[in-house]
Amino acid sequence: MFQTVIIASGSKGNCVLIQTEKTALLLDAGISMHRIMDCLASLKVEPAKIDGILVSHEHSDHIKSVGAISRKLKIPVYINRPTLFSCAARLGNVQDRIALFNTGSSFAIKDIVIEPFSSIHDAAESCNFVFYQDSEPKRKLGVATDLGYPTQLCLLKLTGVSTLILESNHDERMLMEGPYDWKLKQRIHGNQGHLSNMQAVGLISALVHPGLKNLILAHLSEINNLPSLAEQTMQEYLDSIRSDIKLFIAAQDRPTALIDI
Repeated sequence: MFQTVIIASGSKGNCVLIQTEKTALLLDAGISMHRIMDCLASLKVEPAKIDGILVSHEHSDHIKSVGAISRKLKIPVYINRPTLFSCAARLGNVQDRIALFNTGSSFAIKDIVIEPFSSIHDAAESCNFVFYQDSEPKRKLGVATDLGYPTQLCLLKLTGVSTLILESNHDERMLMEGPYDWKLKQRIHGNQGHLSNMQAVGLISALVHPGLKNLILAHLSEINNLPSLAEQTMQEYLDSIRSDIKLFIAAQDRPTALIDI
């Protein structure tokens, strides 16, 4: 068993569950602890089985309840040093549970191997990730969100993944014609902001391979995108290359289905 569920995804909060028979991890916890616990209960995942929380970067939509969950479940917080320095006060009293990782260096939590790599985003040291089981390294989960643009490193790390959680944050026309002020529009559209629907297509076009089975579009803006538009943009591309990749859309207010990686 190697599975993932996107518990929540968007500018109001993000959280992903990754689990095997032996290990269960949360990637970010940017929504309330109550919502996360309710989702775990619906999935029949005992909170006591959660082995740790990974933090991708310090923005509030990724760390809101990291400290509270760590204290409640008595589990470690895996975080890089620059991110910790940027959000230590907001995490609260978890210093005895901090487990530092080095971006660019892989590490293992029980039978899950984690490869954190740098992402271009306006944060201290934002990370994207690849996850795989030590017993089956060819089945890989890639997570690429909060990404201003895909670097060569990003492409290299995500090559060969079997399931990909990929940002498809905004439609460029909706963003530019929308209500945000110009400075915020520039931030979102810039090289340290977020991927658009078309940029997501461009990244997938470089990563498509026969072993890529699942694609989950994530971190959709509620103001500058529509789930139907993100899905249509990506599906039209997948249809054009006659791909049978399963396409999912992650939501802010409800979890995805349980997805076999």
